[in-house]
Amino acid sequence: MQLPISLGNQGFASLRENHCFYIDKTDFIREWWEKGDSVTLITRPRRFGKTLTMSMVEQFFSVKYAGQQNLFEGLAIWKTKAYREIQGTYPVISLSFANLKEPSYELTRQKVCDQLQQLYTEHAYIWESGILKGADKSFFERMLHNEKVEYVDATLALYKLSSFMYQYYGKKVLILLDEYDTPMQEAYINDYWNELTVFMRSLLNAAFKTNPWLERAIMTGITRVSKESIFSDLNNLKVITTTSDEYADAFGFTEKEVFEALEERGLGSEKQKVKEWYDGYRFGNADVYCPWDVINYCDAHRRNPMLPPENYWTNTSGNDVLKHFIESAGAAKGLAKTDLERLVNGEIVEKDIREDLTYNELYASMDNLWSTLFMAGYLTHKGRVDTKRFRLAVPNREIRNIITEQVLALFKQNVEKDGQRP
Repeated sequence: MQLPISLGNQGFASLRENHCFYIDKTDFIREWWEKGDSVTLITRPRRFGKTLTMSMVEQFFSVKYAGQQNLFEGLAIWKTKAYREIQGTYPVISLSFANLKEPSYELTRQKVCDQLQQLYTEHAYIWESGILKGADKSFFERMLHNEKVEYVDATLALYKLSSFMYQYYGKKVLILLDEYDTPMQEAYINDYWNELTVFMRSLLNAAFKTNPWLERAIMTGITRVSKESIFSDLNNLKVITTTSDEYADAFGFTEKEVFEALEERGLGSEKQKVKEWYDGYRFGNADVYCPWDVINYCDAHRRNPMLPPENYWTNTSGNDVLKHFIESAGAAKGLAKTDLERLVNGEIVEKDIREDLTYNELYASMDNLWSTLFMAGYLTHKGRVDTKRFRLAVPNREIRNIITEQVLALFKQNVEKDGQRP
């Protein structure tokens, strides 16, 4: 029986409880847990399953899901007794910055504070239990009842909530922060980078470095940029990028997984077409397909087998950073455009890739365009030349179309604007 596809559903429990299509990635839990890293930052392009993975991790460990073995029965993680015994046994703090796309610092800080207050509302049972005394009780009350959260309270909110949960459960907490870099991108584009950096550094440093009640943490994002600005104090941070071997096939579908899914849906004859359009990404030592594309293709062709492939990823990827880059960069635009055209024509170019850029450096040189395109998923690598230099290629036909229609179009528009200037 074909399981129904739930497009855009990034909730692990929802997919499992409603018996929807799901490719088992639960071995990530075992791999991550056995690594033992204190704070892990994982970067992947859009629509490669970061949010679903965070949902899966939360619902495996969180005490809120204690007794819900049905979510994991039959999956890889459930084969090991030791992991069956820790399901639902940890206090977990989970939040996402995915929707923090505001035009000003004040609006961004307010939305962060709203999220923090919502966390305290969800855990109001701790305050109601009566275990908190003195300053702890006063802090929790302020987070629950103050109309506007004070700056210092906001920066300490995750740190203090960890303490309160530890007092209640007698166990250190896990913190999961999805899409950490979304507000940082908006801050740079909208010129409030310095203000937001100071706030975020204080919030994240308290939560992830000086937190004695933290068991472990995961952050996800698209880029590793801004390491020196908001992560400079986090010497316990393990960074996993698309060039890292760790968790290489945990994000994205392997060819075996894709071909099995196509066979199950009577689309076995479409294998080579799907490979041409949506394969080609290389994360660490694994070759993977974009999950969003494969799921959309299977869903569309269930309804109409005669449909041609589409650029499903296009509408999920904002071009604001690329647009800002191309408008800001200097005289090397012509050379960059020429290299992009070579890539679109199926050639390979060798470029230095920096995965530790700060936003201040991002637009300083046209050379950094390649790092931006690489981290965002427009390019993949076909091997290293040396430590920082990679052989770059366009992953597949879909991305080739997108670069032609959108990225090269940005160059053209900018050249036309330059030509109109006096």
